[in-house]
Amino acid sequence: MIYPAPALHIAGRWLTQASGGERYVYNPADETPLGVLPLAGAAELQAAAEAAQRGFSVWRARNAHDRYTVLRAAAELLRVRAEAIAPVLTLEQGKPLAEALREVRLSADILDFQAEEGKRLYGRTVAPRVDGILSQTVTREPVGPVAAFTPWNFPANLPIRKLGSALAAGCSVVIKPDEQTPATCMLIVQALLDAGVPAEALNMVCGDPAEVSATLIAHPAIAKVSITGSVAVGKLLGEQAARHVKRFTGELGGHAPVIVCDDADPAFVLKASLAAKYRNAGQVCASPIRFYVARRHYAEFAAQFARGAQALRLGPGMDPQTQMGPLAHARRIDDMERFVDDAIDQGAKLLCGGRRVDRRGFYFEPTVFAEAPATSRLMQQEPFGPIAVIQPYDTLDEAITAANALPYGLAAYAWTRDLATAHRLGRELEAGMVGINHYGVSQAEMPFGGWKESGVGQEMGSEGLLAYTEVKTITVGVPG
Repeated sequence: MIYPAPALHIAGRWLTQASGGERYVYNPADETPLGVLPLAGAAELQAAAEAAQRGFSVWRARNAHDRYTVLRAAAELLRVRAEAIAPVLTLEQGKPLAEALREVRLSADILDFQAEEGKRLYGRTVAPRVDGILSQTVTREPVGPVAAFTPWNFPANLPIRKLGSALAAGCSVVIKPDEQTPATCMLIVQALLDAGVPAEALNMVCGDPAEVSATLIAHPAIAKVSITGSVAVGKLLGEQAARHVKRFTGELGGHAPVIVCDDADPAFVLKASLAAKYRNAGQVCASPIRFYVARRHYAEFAAQFARGAQALRLGPGMDPQTQMGPLAHARRIDDMERFVDDAIDQGAKLLCGGRRVDRRGFYFEPTVFAEAPATSRLMQQEPFGPIAVIQPYDTLDEAITAANALPYGLAAYAWTRDLATAHRLGRELEAGMVGINHYGVSQAEMPFGGWKESGVGQEMGSEGLLAYTEVKTITVGVPG
């Protein structure tokens, strides 16, 4: 597999050199360099923002049906090119190739849905309350050029959520993917350009994250900021956006609880939970982390969960036998060790894993703890890696209280065969997305976003599109 030469797309040109220097992109499976990424400096960032402003004038003037046609064509190109894009994603991010292929195809579905919704940015008419007013209408218009920031864990899915919604609404975009995974976003941008998105309406930059975000957010051309990232980074960028009165969407971290009720089928729950927990090596913002298991199932469930985790086959994502790939970079390994050491120091029971794997690449064992103290880092902060914790409970009230105890509320899950309990859990779990008897809360048609410190606003679904629009009231009176 040939990894494409990393480049930036600014003002209609692909740049393989830029004023901000360069950095290597590495394969996390074996730590070998894949390519050299140019980094945007002040000149390129200024050029990207100015291009986005010009591109916005062109793209917003296209009617919704024209934009739909272009984005639908881009979605089809992603499907046609999926088998070429997925290996690039695996090489730079590490996840198994089958997961990468599903991600690219889901990205096409997201783009499809947003393209369709772009035709449905309906306004409304309001009856006048006084004589002399001919009409009163409420319309939605594109907010303007968007600065979008995405991390490395889903290099196709996360950029397309922002690009699809922004472009469908009529906005232009300057997107900054993570510098560890630039090529997947490059290929997505190329598909959109090939389908007919105006060249200046879609710019892609990489560089020093602090410099890029501060420069773009402060630039007068940028009207909206959208980020997927950690709570800490989201707060920082949100503050910067507020300082300049820029519209802001933040999809931030989580710490998803799972309640396994007394009436659930433990074997069924276990199979689904192992797949969900160790997908993308646990580097998923909606990953299940805290498993609250009814006391009568607890001991057997914890033992079987640990056995299942130990049995997972680790390896490079390009190996079809691999079930869990490497972590994204060396810093993730160091952080996993800190979580493990703290949990053990505080008295948690280590059921399996807990160590880096002695091989080239950023591999960490699938890890399971039991009965971790509430004060442990694992029970307070998102590990964002292959670590799960199993906790017993005696009453459903107790489980719900524990599930809701943290200041995060992105995703929550529960398993029950009782309809009344399912509806109660749906009401009482404090999260933007609640999955009952499954983990598939991320769908192109459904809004994705969190409560509390897990974010502001939603992506995907019709709600995601509306976040890239402004509301305008227009009243027309009788002349003269």
